[in-house]
Amino acid sequence: MTVSSAVRSSLKKRFFAGLVILIPVIFTFSLIVWLFRFIDGILSPILDNILGYHRSGLGFIAAIFLVFLVGVISTNVFGKRLIAFFERGILKIPVFKGFYTALKQLVDAFSPENRSSFKKFVVVEYPKPGTYAFGFLTKECLLRSERHADLPKLNAVYIPTNNLYLGEVVLFKEADIFYTSIPIDEGIRIILSGGIACPSLIMETRK
Repeated sequence: MTVSSAVRSSLKKRFFAGLVILIPVIFTFSLIVWLFRFIDGILSPILDNILGYHRSGLGFIAAIFLVFLVGVISTNVFGKRLIAFFERGILKIPVFKGFYTALKQLVDAFSPENRSSFKKFVVVEYPKPGTYAFGFLTKECLLRSERHADLPKLNAVYIPTNNLYLGEVVLFKEADIFYTSIPIDEGIRIILSGGIACPSLIMETRK
């Protein structure tokens, strides 16, 4: 290898090393800026009309305060009744009923305070023998049939097929589920990273 080719190789290596570092930073910063402008743009027109002048960032601050206020209200008895009344009104609207219910269930699934959320990050043999997939244990269920006796207890496992928000619910026997020691939040990070964040060794744990 000549000196010039060695220099080019070194420069190319450093250039791509810089890209690997800068691309996530640029995308993250761009997402934060977009989110700031989006949220600020929702409430800014209202605040501009009230105050009579525009103050950049005031809508974003108002949105944060509004989220905090809703959180405070939702933690007391009166607030829960008020939110329940609001939800009943939305569920009476045919267009919004299905969308709101699905979105709320999806958000509740990631809430640590929700007992009906994801319970375990598991590995299952799916969609064919010899192929394994990550999934989230959601619920246990029993099958009853007049034609068949001694049906096994089944476990509902949510298997993401499009990042995290779209997937399939598949029922597995207890013996067909590999329970991992990976926490739910770490499992979510593995799915969102496309498997890049997956550890090199996955340990089985008891249910």
